Amino acid sequence: MLNKQQLNAYWMPFTANRDYKEAPRVVASASGMYYRDQQGREILDGTAGLWCVPLGHSHPTIVRAVQQAVATLDYAPAFQMGHPAAFELAEQLIAFSGHQFGQVFYTNSGSEAVDTAMKMVLAYHRVRGEAQRTRFISRERGYHGVGFGGMSVGGLPANRKHFGNLLGGVDYLPHTHNLEKNAFSRGLPEYGTHLADELERIVALHDASTIAAVIVEPLSGSAGVILPPKGYLKRLRELCDKHGILLIFDEVITGFGRMATPFAADFFDVRPDLMTTAKGLTNGVVPMGAVFSRSMIYDTLMQSPAGIEFFHGYTYSGHPLACAAGLASLQVFKEEKVLEHAQSMTAYWEDALHSLKGLPHVIDLRNVGLIGAIELESIPGKPGARAMAAYKQAFAEGVLVRTTGDIIALSPPLILEKQHIDLLFGKLHQILKNLA
Repeated sequence: MLNKQQLNAYWMPFTANRDYKEAPRVVASASGMYYRDQQGREILDGTAGLWCVPLGHSHPTIVRAVQQAVATLDYAPAFQMGHPAAFELAEQLIAFSGHQFGQVFYTNSGSEAVDTAMKMVLAYHRVRGEAQRTRFISRERGYHGVGFGGMSVGGLPANRKHFGNLLGGVDYLPHTHNLEKNAFSRGLPEYGTHLADELERIVALHDASTIAAVIVEPLSGSAGVILPPKGYLKRLRELCDKHGILLIFDEVITGFGRMATPFAADFFDVRPDLMTTAKGLTNGVVPMGAVFSRSMIYDTLMQSPAGIEFFHGYTYSGHPLACAAGLASLQVFKEEKVLEHAQSMTAYWEDALHSLKGLPHVIDLRNVGLIGAIELESIPGKPGARAMAAYKQAFAEGVLVRTTGDIIALSPPLILEKQHIDLLFGKLHQILKNLA
């Protein structure tokens, strides 16, 4: 067991440190669909870690690949040299995307992927002779990581308010969350497609010639699983094309099977110009992110004068262990038909989630793919307290969920079976039924 000194030494991220350290929740091992605590008690993983583990924990194929990699090539610089796995993984990732993109640029996280994509956009416009295109348009309640670029285009005030001035030249589309019109929708909501047309208002305000890109999550995860209305993303694509604006999809959460398709871009049948990814790329085993780029962006930058065309990169870009984990993950997706299995679970998942309708304090249920959200009525003057109480009770009873405000977010490993769904929602039913 951890003592108070050990607990105090670790400044925990996105955590109420004082509250946590009064009653720590500690996991010591994991396999398949379950974590285990220090006493060996099983905890069903209803969140795939942090949306990171689509293939389940400690998958033997990935474990073997990483073990072999660390004994073969522990590190290789990414500047002015490379190693085979980095090139092999890039080729396979492009194939996994259905050859919708031409190049992959490696980062170490989703936050770094977003900042990288933003720099690619600015460099692209400059090389094309449109250096005045510097403005980014994002969306209220969007989350794009914790780098200064990602915070600047993020639409969650709590993530920005302590950190002073961020990047200028950012404007925001309205979010699509509307309980009055869309509560308890099954799948994508009907109302709100017209909100994409707010981009026209923003273009009229700033002039299209100053706008570099629109960046959105296909669905907003950290804001509480806010879904796009039907046709919304297609309309954004049309408007970006109309005005010569690049479109970035932040697929850090939705990529690698979360929608039971390779990417949300496939699910929505919308092709962005750049796509940021991380999390499921390596099944969470080794930190890694990647920006997928359409060839027109890469080819434009390759027209620069001889030398380094894009002054950007990371010490750990394309790390050998991360590449090994990524290659093994793609192998598992293919050999074990993970996407097909995920698709076969979506209807059962939807029914189980919506069985919670009518329980005390439940004001909305949302789902798409293998993603779910339970929105609870807030306790007056104590926002987030009700969902946090449910979270703590669920962990005590052997189920891991995630909260954001008074929304319980669910995103299990894609390998789940019906009995896992029954266990997850059976526990949540009892917890919510008796929640104060």
